[in-house]
Amino acid sequence: PLNTRGYLAVVIGLGVAVMLLVQSGDPLDSARNGPPVWSDSGLLARAVICVIAGCSLLALGWLHGLLFGPLEMLRGPDDVGYIAEDGRSRAQAANEVRRRRKTGELPPVFPNGWYRVLDSRRLQIGEVKSVSVLGEQVAVFRGQDGTAYVVDAYCPHLGANLAVGGRVVGGCIECPFHGWQFRGNDGKCVRIPYAEKVPEFAKVRCWPSCEVNGQILVWFHCDGEDPRWTIPEQPEITTGEWVYRGRTEHFINAHIEEIPENAADIAHLAHLHTPAITSGVDLRYTNSRAWEFLRHDWKVQWEPEPEPNKHCSQMSVKHALTVFGCHCPLLDVRVVARQVGPGVVFLLFDHSFLGRGVILQCVTPVEPLLQWVSHTIFYQSNIPPLVPKFVLRAECIQFERDVMIWNNKKYISKPLLVKEDSAIQKHRRWFSQFYSENSPQLQYQRDTLDF
Repeated sequence: PLNTRGYLAVVIGLGVAVMLLVQSGDPLDSARNGPPVWSDSGLLARAVICVIAGCSLLALGWLHGLLFGPLEMLRGPDDVGYIAEDGRSRAQAANEVRRRRKTGELPPVFPNGWYRVLDSRRLQIGEVKSVSVLGEQVAVFRGQDGTAYVVDAYCPHLGANLAVGGRVVGGCIECPFHGWQFRGNDGKCVRIPYAEKVPEFAKVRCWPSCEVNGQILVWFHCDGEDPRWTIPEQPEITTGEWVYRGRTEHFINAHIEEIPENAADIAHLAHLHTPAITSGVDLRYTNSRAWEFLRHDWKVQWEPEPEPNKHCSQMSVKHALTVFGCHCPLLDVRVVARQVGPGVVFLLFDHSFLGRGVILQCVTPVEPLLQWVSHTIFYQSNIPPLVPKFVLRAECIQFERDVMIWNNKKYISKPLLVKEDSAIQKHRRWFSQFYSENSPQLQYQRDTLDF
């Protein structure tokens, strides 16, 4: 679809066309002969010029976006990871897979931790957004002082959605139904336009939140406990040394634990991610012989971090590319993937030629078996934007191969493993710290899902 620059180019092109079509002919003819009249050939020539001018402006807008604009790829829940055959649409194929797939014996569906709800740049002062996270609807709004707040979306008065038509007043969100105003920092109702007194117990749930690295995050704990750790700040983002170069978003139909577990599943890299990114994401064709000359090689190690950072783990990745069996050192990339809690991963890139940057991978549960995953890249401002956009695109291709696995697999609580898979069990023990006795479980009752 056209971006803002594309629409601007179209408007300018149309304006030029109208101007050329309505303007007079040769000014000398106008002076001699009164009102000008175009000849057929002159009209055709001007029309051709208008078309060429409009197409040129569109091409320039597209080229500018390619070279300097961010890469943004936002996939829908049915766009990736399903095979549509026999005339079915992707939505039909996805629904059939979801209906028939065995889920297995699942861990609790919502681990305790920090989760991204929105990018900072998408929430202006005085603006409110509706977001679905952790099985809840929340209203995310930015007060007039610039602070971002997250509260339950439904007004306790008569249930109106505060994020749909609600208005920001100072540091409060005003209900669109009756004008009740709730404070963002504690959820307390501070004004009812038609009442003499505001009841002490009138309030909405206020979610603990933070804004760091250009993202707004909320803290979830099944027992309502306060945050046990913080999301670290990436200094290069705060200072502007690294700038935003794009993001991707995907929806994954799987348990949240299956996504970070890939970091410890070292064997899958050599099988699933060795074929060149040029062979695409459809696993039926990634081993095509046409691209056998181009291969990715991986060396990976995963380890949990010790106290006081036991909620963190690190995966060290060394990537190499071979062409016709020859190693290309220029494209060797070292990545350190640091996971902070269940929902945030820092993928730090460091390359002698391509520069330095980070991809923030955020996994946010929308529902028990629906995860919203974003990859946001920040990169050195003095590196041409095409470089980080290529890095993000390559990451997206490799990630979508995993999506095709996750969307169709069954969770196995007691997997059949060999000794080379030992890191998988180690990862599951590490991840279990994010569950509590009261963490919500997925239950089957009368063919419905309750959690």
